[in-house]
Amino acid sequence: MLSNRQIELLKLIIEDYIKTARPVSSKSLCDLLNCSSATIRNEMSELEQLGLLEKTHTSSGRIPSEKGYRYYVDNIMKPKELTGDDMLKLQTIFKNNSLVISDTIIKSMEIISDLTHYTSIVLGTTAKENKVTKVEVVPLDEYHLIGIVITDKGHVEHRNIVLEEVVPLEEIKQTVELINRLIIGTPIDEVSSKLEFEIKPIIPQYVHQHEVLFNAFYNAFNDFTSNQSVNLHKPSNILMEPEFNDVDRVKQIISKFDDKNTISKITSNEQEDGEIKIYIGSENEFDDEMTVIKTNYKANGEEGTIALVGPKRMDYDRVITLLNYIKENIDETKGGK
Repeated sequence: MLSNRQIELLKLIIEDYIKTARPVSSKSLCDLLNCSSATIRNEMSELEQLGLLEKTHTSSGRIPSEKGYRYYVDNIMKPKELTGDDMLKLQTIFKNNSLVISDTIIKSMEIISDLTHYTSIVLGTTAKENKVTKVEVVPLDEYHLIGIVITDKGHVEHRNIVLEEVVPLEEIKQTVELINRLIIGTPIDEVSSKLEFEIKPIIPQYVHQHEVLFNAFYNAFNDFTSNQSVNLHKPSNILMEPEFNDVDRVKQIISKFDDKNTISKITSNEQEDGEIKIYIGSENEFDDEMTVIKTNYKANGEEGTIALVGPKRMDYDRVITLLNYIKENIDETKGGK
């Protein structure tokens, strides 16, 4: 058990270090705690022995340890009140009825990323309740198309379609028309089955280069449920953090943001309680020097994970407030978008 003075001392050191990224000395805390420098040093030494503070090699001051951050988050921290400016920026997104829910979530997380200078991540999966309402194709060149699948819940899936040989545009249009006729109303996770058993047997009746076209569309639309959509915003924000001044270390962290398998591990497994979870340093599977704060969402037939990734020296109280605001607004828009 920590004394009240030790709790207040730990709180001051962590919150000062979060703001400045500089080790905190006993001298700077004397006036705040109305104690002598010697008393503060003794208390800091005891907090260090408990594993809550650490000494740095370059200063006589102390910085929080991973255990210290965890104690702070679990026992001391109080969520900050949302500022009027932050609320206004987020309300603009949630009140924009022209956005589908997936875009609302992505844009609101991008705003939080810009406000906090941490990297935002939206990992989305499409639930079975989504049914296909339309398939569209946008030609890029002779061999590449973008396939767009729109669902009744307003969800939009994009797929790259690669043709093995040049196919007349008219045959592509006829294939899209055939697909639209047969898969409208199909749950999105059953599209590949519908293509295999209903479209493949009859497509030769409609287009000459049926094998090329079927294979291209099947490969693009196969297994929607296992293809997780990943949206990252500002992974380069790590460059703004003063504790990451080693170029090789920064490259290593940024490479993790580029690795879809690593990012996919951030998916929230706590799908039932809906709480915001904080994983500090070694507690997360992303990086021992980073913190991941994440939660799951479910809205309009879609579900996924929203997360912020930043240094362990993260502004925890503000991030929790911002993520809570997004979760509450997602819940309110479940039936509206």
